[in-house]
Amino acid sequence: MRVSKEWLSQYVNIDGIRVEEIAEKLTQAGVEVDTVEKRDTGIHDVVVGYVLSAEQHPNADKLKVCRVDVGEDRPVDIVCGAPNVAAGQYVPVAKVGATLPDFKIKKAKLRGVESNGMICSASELGLDNKMSDGIMVLNGKWEPGTDVKSVLGMDDEVLELDLTPNRSDCLSIIGVAYEVAALFDRELNIRYSEPLLGEAELPAKVELDAGEDCTLYTLQVLRNIQIAPSPQWMQNRLIASGIRPINNVVDITNYVMLEYGQPLHAFDYDKVADGTIVVRHARKGETFVTLDNVERALDESMMLITDGSKPIGIAGVMGGANSEISDSTRTVLIESAYFSPQSIGRTSRKLGLRSEASARFEKSVDPTRVLPALRRAAQLMCELGGGEAASEEVVAEKGKHAPSTVSMRYERMNQLIGVDIDKREVTSIFDRLRFDYDDKGERIEVHVPTRRPDISIEADLIEEVARLFGYERIPVRLPTSETEIGSLTKVQSLKRMLRRTMQGLGLFEVMTYAFTAPHKNREIESLNAGMREIRLQMPMSEERSVLRTSLLPGLLEVAQYNIHRREERVAIFEMGRTFATEEAELSKLPQEEEEFAGLLCGPFMSPDWLEQKKPLDFFTVKGLLEALFQRLGIRGIAYEQASPEGFHPGRTAEVKLDGEGIGYVGQLHPQLAAQYDLPESYAFQVKLSPVLQAAVENEVRYRPLPRFPAVTRDLAVVVDEDVPVRALEDTICDVAKRWLESVTVFDVFTGEKIGKGKKSVALALVFRDPNRTLTDAEINEMHDQIVRQLHDKHGAQLR
Repeated sequence: MRVSKEWLSQYVNIDGIRVEEIAEKLTQAGVEVDTVEKRDTGIHDVVVGYVLSAEQHPNADKLKVCRVDVGEDRPVDIVCGAPNVAAGQYVPVAKVGATLPDFKIKKAKLRGVESNGMICSASELGLDNKMSDGIMVLNGKWEPGTDVKSVLGMDDEVLELDLTPNRSDCLSIIGVAYEVAALFDRELNIRYSEPLLGEAELPAKVELDAGEDCTLYTLQVLRNIQIAPSPQWMQNRLIASGIRPINNVVDITNYVMLEYGQPLHAFDYDKVADGTIVVRHARKGETFVTLDNVERALDESMMLITDGSKPIGIAGVMGGANSEISDSTRTVLIESAYFSPQSIGRTSRKLGLRSEASARFEKSVDPTRVLPALRRAAQLMCELGGGEAASEEVVAEKGKHAPSTVSMRYERMNQLIGVDIDKREVTSIFDRLRFDYDDKGERIEVHVPTRRPDISIEADLIEEVARLFGYERIPVRLPTSETEIGSLTKVQSLKRMLRRTMQGLGLFEVMTYAFTAPHKNREIESLNAGMREIRLQMPMSEERSVLRTSLLPGLLEVAQYNIHRREERVAIFEMGRTFATEEAELSKLPQEEEEFAGLLCGPFMSPDWLEQKKPLDFFTVKGLLEALFQRLGIRGIAYEQASPEGFHPGRTAEVKLDGEGIGYVGQLHPQLAAQYDLPESYAFQVKLSPVLQAAVENEVRYRPLPRFPAVTRDLAVVVDEDVPVRALEDTICDVAKRWLESVTVFDVFTGEKIGKGKKSVALALVFRDPNRTLTDAEINEMHDQIVRQLHDKHGAQLR
């Protein structure tokens, strides 16, 4: 909605208020102003000229030599190429030395004839060219030499409102005047036209057959209308509002629509059979040609304006070509009505046809302005078109549109706004809004005018108080609450840590279907030992007919999909639920187990210029799990050789936590990998619940750099092949935990030199005391204790 400040000042006293202040106040109150446009385009020395004559140029067919009175001692000659220039016109003339938006006027000679200035078009003046093609012809009589800016209203300023759908009341100059008057506490000056009296010489009748979609329809017939351009002041206001002037009748309907927010339509009375208007719904298969000469296919939900025999308009959207105003029109039938917003919105969307009228009707118009808008249009047509009433006002109405009453509690208002507002200030706000009310002590009952359909509940009234009180006056403070500040639970925090750790180690998280095929469940050892799979009653396909008992079948499908698309390296993981039951026939909810699984194939690291491809092996994948357990602060993890279904029997281990099995890690069976066209692949799957229970939410802790040196000793022992290296590490830690900083395996060797059934394990031990420097004697004594304990517990022999 574009609002002319000059036009607005007719209805509300805004003397002394700059347009920027109005824009700021409206925006703060929720009626956003996008831009403020000054209509003065920066022209200088452009005046009104009167064309005394327009003769053909002696040396050019498309040019004319015009003699123009510009208010000086003598007329000037101006060469003009516009096709519509003619004697007797008042036109804008840029004199020699004048400044236009794009250039400066100089004296020139065109085809041998001197030209002293330029007759301007709207675009040359920097205006939207909505008046006419060619030069701009000023309507009315003007004193030559008058500054054209005053004639064209170029000293005006325009506010462009970006309205939300609920503020349909501001789709009119009067509606904006109410808002500005309330915000600045200024007087309103709104006067409605009196009924136009006349003899009922021409028949006029209305029939409402559209049910609740049309509950009020008014019309009046005017005769002896002279079709002509509308006066310049009206054209200026229409152009400022973004509407192109056409003729006085059409311009008046648009002008009143902008003024009152009530769309109108004018029909050529002679094209309306018997002056009868019938409002009805369209019939199935009915079509209609609108003013834009497009044939529209209609349906039964759309309303039509008819004369009983033929349609003459689509109600609230657009009139018809068969009844439009033309230069020969002498008798006009004016329509003003209230149509259901839902009906107009539905029709507009279905037809893909949106107009200024439909935009207002679909947001709801003020029913109490329907008749005043008709009277205002009739008055203007008589004043500007020479018409006179040829019928009385005809009003057809179904039911009444009464103001609604909404109650507001003062206590609730202060609670929601967050500040105590005095009752006198609240009633003052409603006075400024021109709302009638009854003060009931603890509450106030407000009689909401029909021009404000957006107010229907208590919260709407509280919003009005807050708007007018001023949002900037409401103190800013943090909300208070008795509830605890939200945070992640321990499980959520640990799951997030798990994801980030695996992503940091180079794996990508995936999410796979919970449904799979029965044979795929049986390809992999399930962690739900001894449980049965669950079949769906109505599966999408056999490939998705059972719930998964393991995450690995889904990961295998993802790996296969990527390998088939020439992805050399796959490293993925998933957290999800598996499902199983102990029953042969499911009669209760299945057992759900949260699991964590991963699958890797191809090179572990992508090759680059510095490093070659690093192949995967069992220890690489086991190291990923150990890095995760270390990050989660889990102790008590051990690995024991195992041969579960789907895994390589010699390169797989069971993962145990405090002696209890929680999963598997190892190489997938070559036959299973080949079945999915995968290269050598490794996988792991563990139960998530025991991992999360054992995990510690350890924060990152810092310690100072050691002040005293460390002592490193290497130790190589020969033990039986079935002795786990972890057992050796645990024994060393138990003996030397006071000084031991770290123990690292750096070599495992088997062969004839060691002996059958034996292996050599080399470990690097780092000792340090944080408070002093250890002596060689202390280290030697500790080293001897470690060797003795390794021999006693594991039969280890020092190499």
